[in-house]
Amino acid sequence: MKHKDDERTFKDPVCGMEVSHLSAIATTDHEGKTYYFCSDGCRDAFVAEPGKYLKHHRQHGLE
Repeated sequence: MKHKDDERTFKDPVCGMEVSHLSAIATTDHEGKTYYFCSDGCRDAFVAEPGKYLKHHRQHGLE
């Protein structure tokens, strides 16, 4: 899939799906970074236990 230059994508730290920062369903900030999610459910799971998901996915979000 081709993306516009300004359409950066990030991996949803919960499910691993590639999510565009322009069309993400949900976002949250954690320790100074913004994380992007494919759904409210993934965001809620991350907010409940961020350490569980950051162990597997180390580089997400925008500083």
